[in-house]
Amino acid sequence: MATRKTTSPTSSGHGPAAAPSQATPADSLGVRLKHARMVRQLTLKALAEQAGCSESLLSKVEGGHATPSLATLHKLALALSTNIAALVSGPDINTSPVQRANERPSVSFPTKGKRGSIMLERVVVPSPGQLLQGDIHVIEPHSSSDEQISHLGEELGYVIEGELELTLDDERYLLKTGDSFYFPSSRPHSYRNPGKVVARVLWINTPPTF
Repeated sequence: MATRKTTSPTSSGHGPAAAPSQATPADSLGVRLKHARMVRQLTLKALAEQAGCSESLLSKVEGGHATPSLATLHKLALALSTNIAALVSGPDINTSPVQRANERPSVSFPTKGKRGSIMLERVVVPSPGQLLQGDIHVIEPHSSSDEQISHLGEELGYVIEGELELTLDDERYLLKTGDSFYFPSSRPHSYRNPGKVVARVLWINTPPTF
C-alpha cells in the first residue's frame, strides 16, 4: 500500500511555497472503509444499497483496485456516519493553529468518465472534534462533482480563480473570480468547472464533510 508523501517542514515558513503533498483515496481508503463497515456490522450488499452504488464497485474499492468519485465517496461516508477526511486520511492531529502552504496535504478524486479530476487542498488538517472544515477545491476544466448530494450543515465559498457553475436544486449559478456563495447543505447541490482553465475555490463547510 502506498503512503502519502509529505514535504519537509520549514522553520520559518518563508520563501516560495512548494506544491502540496498529494494522495489518492486508494492510498488508504480501502482498509479504512472496510474497517468502518465491519465496525457497523454491515455487509457489502447492505452498505452498497445505502450508498447507492454497486456491490462489485464497493468490493474493488475495499481491495484498493478502484477509486470512487467524490459524490460516491460522500454517500459512503454518510452511510457509515463519518466523513470523507476520516476515510481517506484517518484521524490526523494538528497541534499548530497555522498550516504552512508548503505543508498542506491534498487528496485527488476522479470525475465521471475519468474526464479530469478534482483535488482538495486541505487549508487546515481535519482533526477530531472540529466544527469547521476548509479546503481549496482545484477543479480541472470540464470536471464536475457528478450527481447532486445533500446533507446536514452549511457551506460557503469564494472563487479564487477560474469559473464555477454551482447547481442548487434545479437552479444553476455561474460564478467567476472574486464571486462568493453560501447555501444550507440540505439543498441538493453539485458543481462543475465550465471554463477552459483550472478553477480554484476556497470551500468552507460545517460540520466537516470532505
